[in-house]
Amino acid sequence: MPDDHSQPVDVLAVDEAVTRSTGSEGFGITDTGFVAKPYARLLAEKLATAQLVLGEGLDLTGGSVIRKLLEVCALEDARTWAALAAWYDDSFAVSATGSALDRLGVELGLPRPWEEAVGEVTLTLTATLPADVAVITIPRGARLLTAGGHHAALEETVAMSNASRQRIAAVRAFYPGPEHNLDPGNPTQKLDRWHPDDPSLAALVALEQTLGSAPIAIGHTLPLTGGELRWPDARYRDLVLRAPRSLWRADALELAVSLVPGVRQVTVRDSWGGLDLSEAVFGGFRFLERLFTTERDVASPFFVSVLVAPTPAALWDGPDGLRAAIEAEIEDLRPISIFPRIERVDEVGIGIAGAVTVEGLPLPSGTSDVVNASSLARALKVRLLGRVRRYVEALRFGEPVRWAEILHALMDEPGVADVTDLRLLRYPPGPEALELPAVPALGAPQVHALGENVVLSPTQVAVFVDDDARLRVR
Repeated sequence: MPDDHSQPVDVLAVDEAVTRSTGSEGFGITDTGFVAKPYARLLAEKLATAQLVLGEGLDLTGGSVIRKLLEVCALEDARTWAALAAWYDDSFAVSATGSALDRLGVELGLPRPWEEAVGEVTLTLTATLPADVAVITIPRGARLLTAGGHHAALEETVAMSNASRQRIAAVRAFYPGPEHNLDPGNPTQKLDRWHPDDPSLAALVALEQTLGSAPIAIGHTLPLTGGELRWPDARYRDLVLRAPRSLWRADALELAVSLVPGVRQVTVRDSWGGLDLSEAVFGGFRFLERLFTTERDVASPFFVSVLVAPTPAALWDGPDGLRAAIEAEIEDLRPISIFPRIERVDEVGIGIAGAVTVEGLPLPSGTSDVVNASSLARALKVRLLGRVRRYVEALRFGEPVRWAEILHALMDEPGVADVTDLRLLRYPPGPEALELPAVPALGAPQVHALGENVVLSPTQVAVFVDDDARLRVR
């Protein structure tokens, strides 16, 4: 009978044999992360160990008691491996989820932000439009107010006429958080007026002066909801990964500005903080023999440029405008003697024109005008424009608007069989672009050739023009 000292050697030998025969050494912490053992692998190891220890004649068929015991043990081990994998993944921002990702963000001083509440209002044309005004259009992003000072904005462009006098429009709270779940039962939280300083409402203000009374009434009967929700993991993870680990960097300013309500995109340009690629001598000299640029004049103030692309609902100027909010946000972040220069990016309007052929949708028969005036065609156009808008609004500064991406977005809509004569429209901003509302005024656009992209400069950003007049359904 073997003594007590020989037993551990036998166990280690069995373990080595099982590991070699089942290929189980590739699990646990590896070069690519934590790889958990699946249930099938764990059961195979236990069956192999049982046969080595108890002999090849051991009954391990499906109905045997020993196999059932091994299956129960393997199941519990699989749960342990899954818990270890989750614990390992939750230790890193790239893979953490839920509360674990929250804790990593809090360590960086970035708690998970709130979502904006959403809802709807009913807009009613209460007056008869003059003969020279066929349609009154309220653009997406137009700001609404409550008596208590809450802000919201239209989520879609609304066009009203004497023939179409009422529209239900989606709205979104401008500021995030549960305190903006506006309840119309509370008089101070009822959306019932337009923002008096919103430049995108210039046409509405002019019409009100002509008529002598407010031409469009705002009906708010259902509360806004969703402000109590937090950002989803994917969006929050991107924020945590972008967070700088030092305050004295341009990245810290950029991150802080990106969280200001009304900011769509932002970039901080610091020519003194890195290589000045715009210098004519860059790339044409030997290193250590010449400087990239001249030395800084220490007697002059040093500025960094904060280039901002606002959302359609943002108001740029004024005491409660976006510029003032950004300046207040970064006042305590900027280094001493470093002054940020807040600049608004040039916004280039992007529209589309073309013909959409559909299949499977019960469109009415008749002329093209009859088909496009139907509710089904209008609803289809809204969905198509929404797809294009999501693509355009995700573009970065200077990134071109690609014709192929627009075509792909349109063809992805269920029921669309073909898109022909698709052309991109460009609404170039004028010299007064910085004073224009976020959505450029519609005019005669530049029509690009079939298949041609819209190329932008590094100080420009694409803004989708929510106009379906040139998109035809057939």
